[in-house]
This record gives sequence, structure tokens and C-alpha cells, in this order.
Amino acid sequence: MQGLVLYNTRTRKKEILTPLEPEHLRIYTCGPTVYAPQHLGNLRSQLFADLLKRVCLVEGFRVTHVVNITDVGHLTDDADTGEDKMEAAAKRSGRRAEEIAAEYTAQWMRDRERVGCLKPEVLCKATEHIAEQIELAQRLEARGYTYRITDGIYFDTAKFARYAEFARLDLEAQEFGARIEKVEGKRNPADFALWKFAEPGSKRQQEWDSPWGRGFPGWHLECSAMSAKYLGTQFDIHTGGVDHVAVHHTNEIAQSECGYEVHPSAQFWMHNEFLSFGKGDLHEKMSKSKGNVLVLADLVAQGILPLAFRYFFLQAHYRQQQAFHDEAIVSADTGYRRLLAQAIKVRDAVGVCVQEQLAPYQARFREAICDDLNAPRALAVAWEVVHDATLSEVERKTLLLEFDRVLGLDLATARLEEAAQERDPRIDALVQAREAARKAKHWAEADRIRDALLQEGIEILDTPQGARWKKR
Repeated sequence: MQGLVLYNTRTRKKEILTPLEPEHLRIYTCGPTVYAPQHLGNLRSQLFADLLKRVCLVEGFRVTHVVNITDVGHLTDDADTGEDKMEAAAKRSGRRAEEIAAEYTAQWMRDRERVGCLKPEVLCKATEHIAEQIELAQRLEARGYTYRITDGIYFDTAKFARYAEFARLDLEAQEFGARIEKVEGKRNPADFALWKFAEPGSKRQQEWDSPWGRGFPGWHLECSAMSAKYLGTQFDIHTGGVDHVAVHHTNEIAQSECGYEVHPSAQFWMHNEFLSFGKGDLHEKMSKSKGNVLVLADLVAQGILPLAFRYFFLQAHYRQQQAFHDEAIVSADTGYRRLLAQAIKVRDAVGVCVQEQLAPYQARFREAICDDLNAPRALAVAWEVVHDATLSEVERKTLLLEFDRVLGLDLATARLEEAAQERDPRIDALVQAREAARKAKHWAEADRIRDALLQEGIEILDTPQGARWKKR
């Protein structure tokens, strides 16, 4: 049977994954910049990397997964202009940068766990690897790839012949302008900072001594330095959001390949598409700069189970943009609750499985996940198991729990409150209308809604926390 096939951004095609080291996969994932709350779009990149890791583990590989925390060096422009995001957040709030970073790192880690992500083998912070970043910049300087201008040490992209290759950039058409602001002294628009100097007369919260003077590292430097430290100068897979392709990951490749004299630095580069906000023709990327962000706690406050967001993610392929709106997440919450309810029914089943009953489902599930992590197809196979009356309870249990090693929906232990096992936008609205009628003392209208729902087999339960409903 064919092995694990993944789409490689570097080659723009699907390829069979063959580890550099037999049976051991080394994976690096770009993590958050922790200057503000981490929103649902940030979580999608982590769910994608977690799905990849789970599939690799199920396929029998040993996995070393490294995720970074950017707590210095990421300027307000993804290139090299504006303030450092951590410094800017500290100025706005009057707090210490490290205090802000600690708060939002903790939130990100908590949310990551709540949506079922496995812990990385290494979680590394940029501020704890300044020496490694300086050492890489020195390597590049010694090999003639750098130059110095007023505000820092820059990488000369003209000296790296493959610079435009990864993102298929048209460097000749690039000009200083809307996407790349003019930095006085830069030789080429695409050149990027390795080390930024602290401004004379100003005191930053985050700055360090270096061979070039006091300052701080550029954003791109950290990932090259930390991936090399924990995974080696060449490793198997680098993941991140599709927005990293043209700038951050292109610059990482330039630094790593020139500094460590390797090609390629990562065999596979894999990127997830955006989580977009809105529906219909109103789609736009979910981002802090646009102000259209939601965090996991917002969903929980609406009664959405955290793992319902993982179920929502699994409904679309990671390389597809996924539209987030109220109806979509409520539908996902309903779907997850129903799948979990079916798993709960068979959890205690015992007996002997007939392998001939399991094999077709196992083969089709594996075929889906090994075809570039096709989660929607895999999820559909799980639902077929639920609905197959020819399977015994123990066979359904065996298949669902086996599939959940990849799906990560905690089907083995998660619980549901009896009164909150279902969600439906129409029924929720009717229950709210009944509540409003009761508050207004319109008893006849409240009874009419209750009786209409009873005719549909829906029972309303009045609890101290408010009205709930369940199917009778």
C-alpha cells in the first residue's frame, strides 16, 4: 500500500514522505507572536500541524515536533518596518513585555490543549535563544551575505540565487511601496533585517548586546536558529500558515541554506489556508489588524464545546480556505455532540470483533488520511461506521476509537450533559422566544411554543442556568 502522501509547497506537488532518518520525523511549526490574544485563525495552524503529527504517529513514525513562541523581533510590518509588536503592546498597556508574552502564551497553550492538540516535544521562545540567533547572523556575515546600514544588519538577497524560487517571486517587478516600505540604505526591496539596532536615545524593554551593538533580532532569524538547534540543519517538515510563504518562510530558507550550507533546509514545506470571517461574498482573513477576531473563550461563552472547533476544522481540507460564521460553528457543535453521543453509547461494549467487518473501513480511513491529510473524507468514514447496522457495538467502538487517534475528538473519555447534547439554530431560537414570552408574562405564547416543540419530540428543561432542550 502506498505510504503517506503530502503536498509540498517547495515543489508544488504531492509527494510520498520519506524521512531523512529512518522511522523518525522531525517537524517544525511556526507558533504565535504573543503580543495579543491568540484567535481562532491562529488555532487553525496548530490544528493542521497536530493532524499531521497524529497521522505520522499512526503511520508508525517517531515524531519530534518543535513549536516556537515569538516574543521579540516581529515588527508591525511583516518585513522590517514599524515597531516591534511586543514593544508596542507594552507601551499601550504600560506593562512589561515579558508579562504580556507570558499571559498570551498561557492562553494559547490552554486553548491548544482544549482543542485536542498534542504537546510538542519542544516549545521554544525567541528570547531564550538570542545567542543562537547571533551565531547564525555571524555565520552569514562571515560568508559575505550581509551588509550594515543605519538601523541594522541586513541579508543581501541578491547574493542568494535561489531567493525567489520558493514563493515564485518576481523580484524585478518588486518596488518599495505598498507591500515593502522603503528602509533607507537597503540595497534591494526584498532584503531583510537579521539584527536591528536599538534607536539612539531610546530605551527598549527587550534588547541585547551583540557584535554589532545593542539591539534585537529580526523576526525570521529565530526560526532558522531554533529549528537547527533542535532538529538539525536539515529536517523533514516545516509547517505554517500560507501567509508565511512569500516573506517569512522565503527568508528562513535564505538564512538557513546560506548560513548552514544546506539545500533544502526542510524536505517538505506545508501550509494551511486562512480561516476566513463571514459568509457569502463577504469573506476576509481573520486577523487582529482587521479587528474581526474571535478567541476560543468566545465560543465557549456561547455554549460551543471547545472540541467542536476541532470538528469544524476537520470538515474542510487544510489547504482550503474555511469560512467561519455562526451557522457553521453551531452546525459543527451539533455534529460533534451527535458523534460523541454515538461513541458514548458503545464505550462499554465488550466482545470479539470480526476483522472482515473492520478491514474495509480501516482501509478507506487510511486511504483518506494518507492522501494529504484528507480529514473531511476520514470524518465521513467515521460517520459511516456510526450508521452501519451490520456492525456490532464492539466493532463500532473499536473503529471509532482507532480513528480518533487521528481525529483527536476525545471520543473515549469526553462527556456530555444530558440537557446539552443537541444544538440547532432554529430550536435554539424558539427556546429563546419562549423565554422572552415568559419574562413578558405572555404565558399562552410560551405554552404554544413549548407544545409545538413537544409535537416534534423536543422537550424543554427549565434549569437554574436557563432553559435547555433535548430530544425525547
